[in-house]
Amino acid sequence: MDENDRKLENEINDLKQALESFEKEKERVRTIIGGIGGVPRFRTKLVNAIFIVIIIVSVVVSIIGGDKWRLLMIELTTVALSVKIIYLIHCMMRVNHFKFWILSAIEWRINEMMTHMKQPEK
Repeated sequence: MDENDRKLENEINDLKQALESFEKEKERVRTIIGGIGGVPRFRTKLVNAIFIVIIIVSVVVSIIGGDKWRLLMIELTTVALSVKIIYLIHCMMRVNHFKFWILSAIEWRINEMMTHMKQPEK
């Protein structure tokens, strides 16, 4: 019984260490995901507000200003929208890179576990 108790205690300690390791890894992944863009930051909200203001002001000025300002405001709006689209594409590329990184890490871990399982137990 004494030997069985030691084995059980060792297994419990191993499980506790595995759980602690999992918790640390979970927190690390959470900080990485938060850094990528889980919740919009103040800077993102500010940039969106600036783009909206530029577009609204351009439309109002082009309507009120007549033909003299209309072409300039259309060009300003087109440039602002183009910059916003480029920024969105950049953000999507970052997210896709992160997804690829996560999937590669999962594949690596699965392969590592499969080789470990195929090896004869010692």
